[in-house]
Amino acid sequence: MASQDHCCSTQLLDGDGTMNVAGIENFMKEVKLGECGLSYAVVSIMGPQSSGKSTLLNSLFNTNFREMDAFKGRSQTTKGIWMAKCVGIEPCTLVMDLEGTDGRERGEDDTAFEKQSALFALAISDIVLINMWCHDIGREQAANKPLLKTVFQVMMRLFSPRKTTLLFVIRDKTKTPLENLEPVLREDIQKIWDSVPKPEAHKETPLSDFFIVEVVALSSFEEKEEQFKEQVASLRKRFQHSIAPGGLAGDRRGVVPASGFSFSAQEIWKIIKENKDLDLPAHKVMVATVRCEEIANEKYDLLVSNKDWCELKEAVQSGPISGFGKNLNSLLTACLSEYDAEANYFDEGVRTAKQKQLQEKLLQLVQPAFQSALGHVRSKAFDKFKAAFDKALNGGEAFSSAANTCVESCMAKFDEGCADVVIEIADWDTSKVREKLRRDVDAHVSSVRASKISELVSSYEEKLKEALSAPVETLLDGANNDTWSSIRKLLNRETLSAVSGFSAELDRYDMDEETKKSMIVTLEDYAKGVIEARAREEASRVLIRMKDRFMTLFSHDSDSMPRIWTGKEDIRAITKSSRSECLKLLSVMAVLRLADADDIYDIEKTLTVALADSSSDSGKDKSITTLDPLASSTWEQVPTSKTLITPVQCKSLWKQFKTETEYTVSQAIAAQEANNRSNNWLPPPWAIVALLILGFNEFMTILRNPLYIGVIFVGYLLLKSLWVQLDVAGEFQNGALPGIISLSSKFVPVIMNLVRKLAEEAQNAAADDHSGNSSKRYERPVPSGRVTSSSSSSRLTSLGNRTDSTESISPLKEE
Repeated sequence: MASQDHCCSTQLLDGDGTMNVAGIENFMKEVKLGECGLSYAVVSIMGPQSSGKSTLLNSLFNTNFREMDAFKGRSQTTKGIWMAKCVGIEPCTLVMDLEGTDGRERGEDDTAFEKQSALFALAISDIVLINMWCHDIGREQAANKPLLKTVFQVMMRLFSPRKTTLLFVIRDKTKTPLENLEPVLREDIQKIWDSVPKPEAHKETPLSDFFIVEVVALSSFEEKEEQFKEQVASLRKRFQHSIAPGGLAGDRRGVVPASGFSFSAQEIWKIIKENKDLDLPAHKVMVATVRCEEIANEKYDLLVSNKDWCELKEAVQSGPISGFGKNLNSLLTACLSEYDAEANYFDEGVRTAKQKQLQEKLLQLVQPAFQSALGHVRSKAFDKFKAAFDKALNGGEAFSSAANTCVESCMAKFDEGCADVVIEIADWDTSKVREKLRRDVDAHVSSVRASKISELVSSYEEKLKEALSAPVETLLDGANNDTWSSIRKLLNRETLSAVSGFSAELDRYDMDEETKKSMIVTLEDYAKGVIEARAREEASRVLIRMKDRFMTLFSHDSDSMPRIWTGKEDIRAITKSSRSECLKLLSVMAVLRLADADDIYDIEKTLTVALADSSSDSGKDKSITTLDPLASSTWEQVPTSKTLITPVQCKSLWKQFKTETEYTVSQAIAAQEANNRSNNWLPPPWAIVALLILGFNEFMTILRNPLYIGVIFVGYLLLKSLWVQLDVAGEFQNGALPGIISLSSKFVPVIMNLVRKLAEEAQNAAADDHSGNSSKRYERPVPSGRVTSSSSSSRLTSLGNRTDSTESISPLKEE
């Protein structure tokens, strides 16, 4: 017995099966087991030799069982059965470390102790740990399943039913999830239970009446020590208060008090020893299983660290490798051959099964590299296909011919590359990768075809848009009775030309007739859509068009010359004619007429009756029952899709049009009246007669004194010059009040200008008289009245001419 860190342990049974009675008694005293009453639990562990049972117990319960020294080789460490008290576990928990089964020290035939010790552990334990390798799951002759089969049968025969917890500890867990391993293990346990012959009393007793089966998995202690310790620490928590309701321990019925534990154990062992007829299956299969597993793992590890394999794996990540499949196949074959040579003397069934598992493991190892190599072959073939296909199309080769040739070449190159990477022993199917390549190639061809056709369609649509938009706008701007007929001719001509070229281009893409016809119809519809869009756009600006047309027709004559309102023009007739043309424009823009049958829509007549005639009927009484033809949102017999401007909108537009053009008409009328007034500036004849009669005395006075005539003549010239300078007639054309205001602002500057010019003329005349020669002094004098009048007339005329250039300057400055 030894003691370390408060852990007390003793050998319960020696290797010969002799019970250490004194040791048990001392152990019970040391751990004060007798004081525990029923508050204690017994845990045992069983499993193959050198499977890490003692290591697990020491890690799990802080015990001090002897562990195998891996550096001295694999050999028996625990002999017989050892017992220890768990440290830090409540309540008091005893743990038994059983001698490993399948040990070479006892030989192949001496298995009685193994069977007896296993049965003893099941009999006295609340929890039995079954230590097993992860790779043993699913095999018939492994994981102590033959041993369990015999134990189940004997236990039912020897003891009354008592629930014992079987905790299967899966060691060195692989990547396979526990959720996938546990169902397989439980199914195997149930099969063992079902196959065990049962006495009549227990023929229908289920496994759950005797055992509670639990499964946990632990990582490798040697390879993942830290993870192993974390998982063990988590498992240790489950042993705390294990006998409490819902705890890990099974049914506590029939448990003996702690003080009678030693006597009970001795009696149970005695019964087991006397049962000579126990016949457990030979452990030969288990030995073969463990050894073949070790050899397989060794060969697997050798390949993983193989220099050639590491170089091959790294190289394949960056690009294709020549001879990849051949080189890898040689490595795998050599690994399997070495396994066969070392495992040749073990059980053939186990050896074959392990070889198959090793081969599957090796193939799983190399499969990512194989997939990478295959992916490089596919990518290389696909890239070459795209380059060759683009080159063929750029070289002018027909699309379908280029596609077929390049596809065949691509698939041939892929098949050639696959042959170089295939691993013979794997027999992996590459058809899925080939199918994916073919799908990618077909998708690329379809994408290029769609792109080319899209560019072709866009090109022809752009041509149609360019050929139709501007002409249609021009035709609608000059709307008349033949507008839509001309638009239809334009549409048919341009569409026929575009369809002809488009159809010829589509023949290059190996397209079926139905699709081809559909695309041609789409192009034709696009042409109609261009016209419709342009028509709707122009319809939205119809008011502007109407006002422009009205201003053009109203303000210009038939020779396109600007009208001058002299008083002779018939403004009413001109207005009516101009509005009639605008009404025609509105009627043309109201409905879309792209078919010959659409000419039946007489929109102009409806608008003329409703709008043009409304002014003439405005003064007449109308019946209240008269229906307004424009009081609707649709035209009669005209589909909504062809309506550009509704009747209600036409009425509103016409009303707005008339409102916005009335000012122009009123301005023309005002200009005409102003012109008439300017031409009739003389007083009436009766006024002239009255002036002659009443002014007779003044007239005779002037005749008696001719000097007055000169003064009057000079005054007339001054007034005429002012009339011309002030542009009196022009100012009064815009009305009396604006004319008076304008003249008042221009009057003073013009008077000042005239005075300045007269002064300059007087100075020039004086200078000329002073510098004249003497002969001119003796010339015959001219009468003063004549000279004065002549000089005054010439100077004033000259002044008028010189000041013509300032007629507009000074008024503008004053304004």
